[in-house]
Formats: sequence, structure tokens, C-alpha cells
Amino acid sequence: MKKLFEIAAVSITGAALSLSSATAEEWRFNNFLPETRPESAQLEQFVKEVNTALEGETELKLYSGGSLGLPNTDTLRFLPKGAVEMSLMWANYLGRDAPALSSVVVQGTIGSIEEFEKAIPTVREIYEEEFAEWDVASVGYVAIPMLSVSVFCREEPVNTIEDLKSKKLRVWARDQVEAFTRLGVSAQIIPQAEMYVAMKTGVVDCALYPALYAHTVSLQEVSKYASFLYPMASGPYVIGVAQDRWDTTDDKIKAAIKTAADDLWDRTNQYEADYQRELDARKKLAEGGIVWSDDYSNEDRAAFVGAVTEIWAELAEEAGGNAPAYRERVLTALGR
Repeated sequence: MKKLFEIAAVSITGAALSLSSATAEEWRFNNFLPETRPESAQLEQFVKEVNTALEGETELKLYSGGSLGLPNTDTLRFLPKGAVEMSLMWANYLGRDAPALSSVVVQGTIGSIEEFEKAIPTVREIYEEEFAEWDVASVGYVAIPMLSVSVFCREEPVNTIEDLKSKKLRVWARDQVEAFTRLGVSAQIIPQAEMYVAMKTGVVDCALYPALYAHTVSLQEVSKYASFLYPMASGPYVIGVAQDRWDTTDDKIKAAIKTAADDLWDRTNQYEADYQRELDARKKLAEGGIVWSDDYSNEDRAAFVGAVTEIWAELAEEAGGNAPAYRERVLTALGR
């Protein structure tokens, strides 16, 4: 019986090899972002450029919105093992497995485009080094806009830290939980996919979210009011490939990916129009029913940034390993 199984396995393998030789090799590119996100459109363009250069010999195919069922928090587990050939990664989602990554750039600590542009080269270097420790090659980057983070609320306008203390606030990262807790605000992490229902059912009263992307999750349907709180810079998304896969990849494929990745970075690493995009997003949300209240005061913003900056140091020390050194490298790049 064992012999029969071995023969069957050989036959199936041979058939698969015969079939694959007649068709283009497919590289599955896992993208956890929804198709409606601007970054997904940029990744589609990246895929198109790679495929055009390869002329059908190998085909890169983008799977967006988590359609492959691979949790973004598990990327460092499934990618090196070859579950997919390529995946988008965001350092802030990977802190469970690589604690040092989550404290390279803590959102809210870099408050201007000028500062952010100083830090980006160092951040990219750190990501490349850290992912290499996980046997992942960083083959491309997607810049994230300088976002304006607002507080969206269900029933009444809230635009002071003092008033926010009486509300339940949705956030998406531990550093935000820690910072708001320090300010006396009850905050809890709720994944993006669960935010709509949490707001609709009153699990939370308010949600922290960038206005630029709010329409992609229909936040205007479950919120009536919004107020700007703070500007937010984030480390770029990274396009990763298992290191052993990359090492054995044909030079033509490598060159096509590198050229398209350089174009992708050049297209996305632009921040001049971010403020206008923010204004356009607010206008669109207002048309959907959102009432924009006054911004949080400079004093409230300073209090939040101060709390986050303290948390940054604490998280780096807690993470240990390379985390404190990474933080110092970023601070040096910022000139602080």
C-alpha cells in the first residue's frame, strides 16, 4: 500500500510539473490592505510594471484585502516558509514576533514632513536589517502619506482631551492605548475590520482614524462628528520575499521587481499634496453626513505628543534587543 501511495505521489508531482511548464509561473503577492485603499492602486501598478517587463514568463498576481486568509500579524511566520512568494508588511503589525520593529517609528512622535524626510533613509535601513534577521528580503517600499488623525464620534462632538475622558475610544496600536491611558482616556484596540460594528453598536463611542481613509471603511455611516487631533508619520510598508526564494530567483525577475519597486517608491514618497488630499477627504466625508468640529487645541495636541514620546522610550526599553539602539538611530536622524 505504501508503494502505491509513493507511485501515486510521483505521478501527481510529474503531472503538476508538466502543467507548470506549460504555463507561466505565478508569484502570489499578499496585500492585507483593502482594494479601495490608494496604496492598493499603487501596488496594482507595481504588479503591472513587473509583468510587462517579464513578458509572460513569470506572472505576479496581487491578492488584496486579506483574500488569501493570511493574518498580517503572522507575516514573519508564513512568509519565510513560502506560504506566498511575496507579501506586503507593516512593522507596527509585527511587534508580537519582532518587538523591536514596533518601536522604530511610534506614530505621533514625528509631527512634520520635514522631520519625517530626515528619518526615512534610516528607517528603511533598520527595516532591512531587522527583516533579514527573519530570513526575509526587503525588495521594495511603499511610502505612507503624512496623515491627519481625527477622532470620529457617534452621538456628539468631542474636541478636547477632557471631554474624551468620558468616552470609550477605539485605537489600533498599543502605543496609542498607553498614551491615551496616561491622559486619562479609556482606549482599546479594535481591528479595522471590526471597527464599523463596534461603532454602530456602541461598543465604543469614538474612533481614532485618518480622515483620508475613513470613507474606505464607511466610517461616515456610523459617526456624526469628527475633529482633527494630530499629524501622523508612519514607517513605510515593506514588500518582502523569503530570503532563500530571493537568493535563487532569476536575475531577470529580480531586475524587473527592483525597477518597478524603485518607481513605486518614487511615486509614493511624495508629501506636498497630502494636506490638500486631507481637505478633499474631509469635504467628501461632510457630504456623507460628518460634521467637522473645531480641531483639538494646540495644548491638547502637545499633551498627546508628549505622552507618546514618553511611551516610545518605555516601549523601546521593554522590547529590549536592538529596540533602544533603533530608537537612538531615528532620533539622531531627526536631529534630536
